[in-house]
Amino acid sequence: MTLRIALASLLLFALSGRVLSAEGDPQDVLQTVEGNPHTENTASLSEDVLDMEVGLGALQKIRGEWRFKDSERVSGSLQRNTWQVAAGFSSAEIFARLVSDIATWENSALLFSCEGRACGHGSQWANRVFGQRVLYGRDDLQRYRVFAIEGEQSYRLLLYSSARSSSRQYLHIDLIRLVEQASP
Repeated sequence: MTLRIALASLLLFALSGRVLSAEGDPQDVLQTVEGNPHTENTASLSEDVLDMEVGLGALQKIRGEWRFKDSERVSGSLQRNTWQVAAGFSSAEIFARLVSDIATWENSALLFSCEGRACGHGSQWANRVFGQRVLYGRDDLQRYRVFAIEGEQSYRLLLYSSARSSSRQYLHIDLIRLVEQASP
């Protein structure tokens, strides 16, 4: 079964016509998913953000408020995209391939990783963190990764996948191009 999933994942990316380069350009991640014939972009947003909170820990309820166990604040240009994955393919397959490729980049560092219930409540990720209620799915099928991409330009790359059912699979990516903040 594992070999079958691996072969399906390879075929999926071969059909998309794009694979991530070893050079570590975070824009390639967005283009790879966008160019995949088995994904449909359901929402996208580009905006400047100031002190956006990036979760580096699970979401948990602390004194009646939902908070990350750990986080960092970043400012810069945000590109936010949500894709629905076509029936017959899983968001987990696409997510796993992207994470595997990004992990090989010399200029990337994994800052946080969680899967399933260890991430917290899926409804909070969907609504509070990403503002995309379609992302709400089964807690045990969610995955989240945060990468720091360094180079001439620094980025934070957030990947999230969820599934409600076999026909309602979603992949979400936040790409934040960081700006240097002046010291107070």
